[in-house]
Amino acid sequence: MREVAVISFAQSEAQADAGGVNEVEILMPVVSKAVERSGIERSEIGFIVSGSSDYLCGVSFSFVTALDAVGAWPPVRESHVEMDGAWALYEAWVKIQTGEVDSALIYAFGKCSQGNTDEVLSRQLDPYFVGPLWAGNASIAALQARTLIDDGKLSEADMAAVVRRSHLQAIDNTNAQLRGDRSIEELLAEPYVASPLRRFDCAPSSDGAAAVVIAAGDLARKLCRRPAWIEAMDHRIDLHGLGLRDLTDCPSARLAAERASGGKTGFDIAEIHAPFSHQEIMLTEALGLTGEVDINPSGGALAADPVMATGLIRIGEAASRIIDGSAGRALAHASSGPWLQQNLVCALGAA
Repeated sequence: MREVAVISFAQSEAQADAGGVNEVEILMPVVSKAVERSGIERSEIGFIVSGSSDYLCGVSFSFVTALDAVGAWPPVRESHVEMDGAWALYEAWVKIQTGEVDSALIYAFGKCSQGNTDEVLSRQLDPYFVGPLWAGNASIAALQARTLIDDGKLSEADMAAVVRRSHLQAIDNTNAQLRGDRSIEELLAEPYVASPLRRFDCAPSSDGAAAVVIAAGDLARKLCRRPAWIEAMDHRIDLHGLGLRDLTDCPSARLAAERASGGKTGFDIAEIHAPFSHQEIMLTEALGLTGEVDINPSGGALAADPVMATGLIRIGEAASRIIDGSAGRALAHASSGPWLQQNLVCALGAA
């Protein structure tokens, strides 16, 4: 396997509504920062791949328009995944493993304010039996949270504690949409969105974008003083049907973590993509994160959720702490689909 590392990361400020700016205008400064920080000329980047969803903006092939933020000349090797940008990074990592290229730019974007995110994400559901019900994303997640509570695996106070910690850790994150110091009592006093989920138990739909540059071996060492080396990546999928799996467990995340970490522990931090508070508790257990691991030092998805970029941001945030020397090893996780159906895990290290 070729050595591959994250050498730069950039993201936009997550906003509830970015106003009249379009996706390209949100994306352009982010891509420029990531490329500039990487130290590599844009024309020298071997591969470009993006993650986004046409459903968010309601325009077919919107990812083609987004290429304006990168520049289509000179001609480039380019690809796109209709998924979170974390899966685009996986494709770029595989591309480098083939030996065809030595570097890649990965970017992802989402402008959730243009529509109803709850309705958009309902299109991930089974198209024959569940999709036609237009079940909202929060309502689906609430079924899982209720099952966990009824089984005695967590409480609403446990969920509020996760929200409080996320917002506290996001205080120094200037890109976060939600941050501050709210007591558990204040959070529990909020009205339900879909019982037992309250407003802050649900990730805030955000407008935003992110970009990452990765490079192989000696090129990464040349460009970055302390690269965040990708030790391994793995992604797994649970059954799609809502009645076919245990809502209180996440075997795909557990398997992906086992494959990505190789059984090694000792992570300093973990960036977990949990769009709902109860899911962070589930994932902490499924990913085997115990002891002194700092969970979501950036605040995580509960502080900002630019859909289609949130998972890529988890990898970028984890890598950034290795690059700046504040962490030696990190675990990054991205999810997609109802009830954490799809899970990608990336193990990162300084050496």
